[in-house]
Amino acid sequence: MSLPLRLTLRFVLNIALVWALLSFVPQAFVLTGGFPASVIVGAILTLLNIVVRPVLDVLTLPLKLLATLLAFVIVNGVFVWLTVWIVQHMESSLLTLHIAGGLPGWLAVIIVFGLGNWMMKLLLK
Repeated sequence: MSLPLRLTLRFVLNIALVWALLSFVPQAFVLTGGFPASVIVGAILTLLNIVVRPVLDVLTLPLKLLATLLAFVIVNGVFVWLTVWIVQHMESSLLTLHIAGGLPGWLAVIIVFGLGNWMMKLLLK
């Protein structure tokens, strides 16, 4: 599969992942702005997957060797936190995003997000 096709597919799948988070954990993943907001967050996730994930994967390699589950939560938690942080610095009339429900809400979003990314990685191989 060519790189442009893989990136386009990744972008579309990230939009679907945002929709899944909105559908399956709506009490925790709160996004306003409708479909355009989902596209923006999907684009942010795609860019972070290209730029940040490889760095986080290298930085957490020792953790992955010792505690795969902990690394999974940390990497995806940082990823979700960065996405929330970026969206919070955007125009609030365009979109808002926050993770509700405290630690259980964060863990639910992190797990669903991580599993979604894992499935995308399997599909794109």
